[in-house]
Amino acid sequence: MTAEGREGTLPTLEDVARLAGVSRATVSRVVNGGRLVSPETQESVTAAIARLGYRPNTAARALVTRRVGAVAVVVPETDDRVFSDPFFPQTYHGALTAFAEQDVQVLLAMAQPGASIERMVRYLDSGLVDGAMVVSHHGPNLAKALIGGTRPIVFIGNPGISGFPYVDLNQYDAAVLASRHLIERGATRLATITGPTDMAAAVDRLRGFESALAEAGLESYGAVDGGFSTAGGAAAAATLLARHEDIDGLFVANDLMAQGAIRTLTRAGRRVPEDVKVVGFDNSVVATQTEPPLTTIDQPASELARLAGEILIALLAGQPAPEPTILEGRLVERAST
Repeated sequence: MTAEGREGTLPTLEDVARLAGVSRATVSRVVNGGRLVSPETQESVTAAIARLGYRPNTAARALVTRRVGAVAVVVPETDDRVFSDPFFPQTYHGALTAFAEQDVQVLLAMAQPGASIERMVRYLDSGLVDGAMVVSHHGPNLAKALIGGTRPIVFIGNPGISGFPYVDLNQYDAAVLASRHLIERGATRLATITGPTDMAAAVDRLRGFESALAEAGLESYGAVDGGFSTAGGAAAAATLLARHEDIDGLFVANDLMAQGAIRTLTRAGRRVPEDVKVVGFDNSVVATQTEPPLTTIDQPASELARLAGEILIALLAGQPAPEPTILEGRLVERAST
C-alpha cells in the first residue's frame, strides 16, 4: 500500500487500522491523544501512520475533541512597541517553551490599545483558539469583558479583578529595591519615569518608588509618564530636568525608557553615574547596550510566560485555576549607579 492509501486516495483512519491490525476507534484514540491504549498498540498504530503518511483531518478532529490545536498570546499594544521592546519576544519565547511538548500552535495576536474590547472578546470566543495568555493589558476592562467566556484565559500581570489566574513579578517590592539602591548610593534628589498609569505594573512601580522615598524621609522630585518607549523616556527626562536640573537619582520603570533618559542626561551635560545615578527595570538586552551599562531590576519575561503557559495547559486539561504565581525581583547592578 502506498502513502496515498488505495487507488491513489489519501490514507484514512480505516487504512491505518487495517495495517496496524486494530479497530478504527483505537486509531482515533491514538491520534487524539487518548490514554486507554497499551504501549504496544500505540507503537503499532504510530508505525502504520508513519508508513502510510497519514495526516489527521483537523476539521474532523476538532469536532471530536472540541479543540483546534492553537492558543494565543494576546498583546494589546501597537506593532511598533511589540517589535521594539525586548520584553515581548522574551514573553513569546516563554510561551513557546511551555507548549514545546504539546501538539499546539502558539499564535501571536496583537490588538491596538483602545481597540474594541468586544472585538478581542469575539476573537477569544470564536473557536479559533483553545485558550489564551494576555500580556501588557491596559486596565481591568478586558478582564471584565472576558468573565464568563468559553475559553480559559491566563494573564501575565495582574488583571485587576479576581476570577482569573495570573503570573506576575512583585512589582511594588521590586521598585522599592531599585529606589533603595539609589538612596544607598547617595542619591537624595530622586525622580521617576513611569509607564502608562492605566497599567497595574506601572502604578505598583510608582508606589514602590514613593514608599522607598518616604521610608528614607525624602521627597520626590517628580514623576513623568514615559510610555514605556525610548523616545518617551528621553522626553520625560527632559521634562524632569526642566523642573529640577539638580536631580541626582532616577528610577525608570523600564530599560527602554532608561536608555532614552540616559541620552537626554548626557546631552544636558549630566554624567551617569557621577551626577545622576539611574536604575531601570526588565534586565533586557537594552540594559547592556546603554552607555554606561544599566543597573536594572531583573523581570524574567520568558519565565513568567512559561509559567502562564503551564497554567493554561493545566486549565485545558480540566484542572482548577490556581492561586496567582508571584515572582520576586532581583537587582542587577551595573555601571549606571
